[in-house]
Amino acid sequence: MNENKAKGAGKEVKGTVKEAAGKVTGDKETELKGKVEKNVGKVQRKVGEVEDDLRDDDKI
Repeated sequence: MNENKAKGAGKEVKGTVKEAAGKVTGDKETELKGKVEKNVGKVQRKVGEVEDDLRDDDKI
């Protein structure tokens, strides 16, 4: 697992928690920030997956 995959997964979790906290408290701004952070994490994780795939293809 590379750094982008790990950091992306962490951001996804953090964003999910923040989004849920915003929903529970009725804070739309926190909820929105959580959704954004979660999606940024998904993109970063996918970048890491692509990097791994490219690295694996170079080994063949």
